[in-house]
Amino acid sequence: MNPCLCVLLLLLCLLLSIVHGLLHTLMLLQLSFCTDLEIPHFFCELSQVIKLACSDTFINNILVYLVSIMIFGLPLCGIIFSYTQIVSSILRIPSLGGRYKAFSTCGSHLSIVSLFYGTGFGVYLSSAVTDSTVKNVVASMMYSIVPQMLNPFIYSLRNREMKGALRHLISGMLPV
Repeated sequence: MNPCLCVLLLLLCLLLSIVHGLLHTLMLLQLSFCTDLEIPHFFCELSQVIKLACSDTFINNILVYLVSIMIFGLPLCGIIFSYTQIVSSILRIPSLGGRYKAFSTCGSHLSIVSLFYGTGFGVYLSSAVTDSTVKNVVASMMYSIVPQMLNPFIYSLRNREMKGALRHLISGMLPV
């Protein structure tokens, strides 16, 4: 990776984020809203704002799912493809210690990605099936706050001292 490629990737991410936000904002401006404008959430999540509309939201809902597939589905496919390549390379490592070290390095990243994508997909699938406000709030918090909070902790578990401190903490909590 050279600095030019890093800047281009950063600009691409920024551009895609701006286009994504602008697209949904412009589509929301097309809707008419009812008088009850209280969002049962602690932040303005797109699906909750769409539910407040009095006009037909079919196009907005289709757009949400199509854009979600593109923005979340394509990177997820790339991650899955990358990890199949990584796992096949790791399995060719002759030493058991080398395999363990390689898997532990990938495990922290994979756990964060699984937590983020799992809860994110769960929110959007459950919002289509159930109308439980409390479950949607908890699930939204799970994919928007928890992975970012756990990120430093999970990556620090690669450190031997952190693993030992965690084992000591857990063993102190277990009844003897």
